[in-house]
Amino acid sequence: MVSGTGETTLRTGLPARRGVTRPLVRAGAFVVFGVLLGAWIIHFGVPSDTVQIFLWLWVATICWNVEENWRYHLNFLRDWWVPVAALVVYFYSRGLADELLKLPVHFRMPIHVDEWMFGELPSYWLQEHLCGSPCNPDSAPSWFDLVFAVVYTSHFVTGLILAMVLWLRNRGEWKKWMRRYVGANLVALVIYIVYPMAPPWMASEDGYLEHPVFRITHRGWDAVGLGRFHLVLTGVGNPVAAMPSLHFGISFLIAIYAILRLRSGLRWLLLAYPATMGVGLVYFGEHYVIDLICGGLLAAFVLVVCAWWERSRDTPDRHHQAALSSADDAIASESVSAASPGERRSVDPA
Repeated sequence: MVSGTGETTLRTGLPARRGVTRPLVRAGAFVVFGVLLGAWIIHFGVPSDTVQIFLWLWVATICWNVEENWRYHLNFLRDWWVPVAALVVYFYSRGLADELLKLPVHFRMPIHVDEWMFGELPSYWLQEHLCGSPCNPDSAPSWFDLVFAVVYTSHFVTGLILAMVLWLRNRGEWKKWMRRYVGANLVALVIYIVYPMAPPWMASEDGYLEHPVFRITHRGWDAVGLGRFHLVLTGVGNPVAAMPSLHFGISFLIAIYAILRLRSGLRWLLLAYPATMGVGLVYFGEHYVIDLICGGLLAAFVLVVCAWWERSRDTPDRHHQAALSSADDAIASESVSAASPGERRSVDPA
C-alpha cells in the first residue's frame, strides 16, 4: 500500500518510522556527524567512492532519526543494497573499461568538432583568459578556481545526497530518482567500453593539439591548501572515459529532475549548476564541449526512457488493483473499529 508520502509499506519484519526524534537531539547528532566527517576529510580526503559515500549517508539518516529503534535503520540497507551494488559495478568497471575490449583510443574527433563549432579549442581559450597567457598550472589560483573545483568534486556526492533526502521524505520519488541516476551511470559505462576517448589534457600531452592544454583541476584545492584531494580524485576511474561527460550529464540530470518537480519560479536557477560544471570541466582541460553536449543528451535520454517505462507500468489495471487494495484496507479498519473489546482481542494482528 502506498502512503501519502509515496512510501511503500513492505512486510519485511522491519519496523516503520515512529517519528519520535526531538529536534534538539537531532541537532546534537548532526553536530557529532559533522565533527566525524570533518576529521575524516582532513585525514583521508573527501569520500569519493560509492561504498564510502553510502556509509556516510547511512550515518546521516541515523542522525536524522536518531531516536528510532535500531532495527528501523536496517531499512536503509534493505532499500539501498541493489542500487549501491550497481554503482559499485560501475565505479570499478569504469577503471577497466578501456581494457575490456582493448579498442583504440579516439583523439581527433572531439578536437575537430570543437574547432568546427568555435573556431579554436575552448579549453585552450579558457586557460589563456582565466589561467594566464601562457597558462602556468603552478601559478597562483584565483577564486573561481576554487568554485570550479568544489563544483567538480560535488559530482561524486550530489546525486546520492539527493537520493538520501528523497529516501527520508518520499520513497516513491526515491525509486524514480535512483532509476534515473543508476541508469545514467550504467549507460555511460557501456559507451566508455565501446568508445574510449582521450580528454583535452591527454591529447595535448600526446601531441594532438596545436596549443597546449593542461589538466589544472588541482588549482582550486591548492588555493586552500587541500591539493592532495585532487590526487585522490584523479586516482579514481579511467582517464579515457571522457565521452560522454558524466560530470556534466549527472549535474544536468539533477537540475532537470528538480525543475520538473518544483513549482517555484526560482527553480530555473538550478541550471546554474550544470552551467558552472560545464565551464569548469572545459577550463580544467577535463572535457571538450562535445563531451558536455553528449552528456546532456545522455541525461535527456535516461529521463525520457524512465518516464516512458513508468507510464507503461502505470496502467488502468494497476490503478484498479490499488483502488481495491485501499478499499479492502478501509473496510478492514472499519471492522476492527466497530468490534467490541472482546472481539478485538480475537482479531489477528497480522
